[in-house]
Amino acid sequence: MRYLTWLLRIFLFLVLLGFAVKNDQPVVLRYFFGYEWQASLVVALLLFFAMGVGIGILALLGNIFRQRREIAALKRELHLKNKTADIGEQQLS
Repeated sequence: MRYLTWLLRIFLFLVLLGFAVKNDQPVVLRYFFGYEWQASLVVALLLFFAMGVGIGILALLGNIFRQRREIAALKRELHLKNKTADIGEQQLS
């Protein structure tokens, strides 16, 4: 399974490298107020892909922190219930 994973990684790397080599033409990205940026197509695509990933991660952070707080509260509650159950068993013995 390890070799299959590495073969898949190498294949994916070669496909992406071929994509990068074939799309190295310069493009001009025009912004508001006359601003423009000239870069190769691959750099522009990689930059906007990375920005999309970053925005997606930022969008999920609130949900992740809420779930972590809820898990911590549930663990405290479970620990407290286990502690009271142990005390109750010791008193019955």
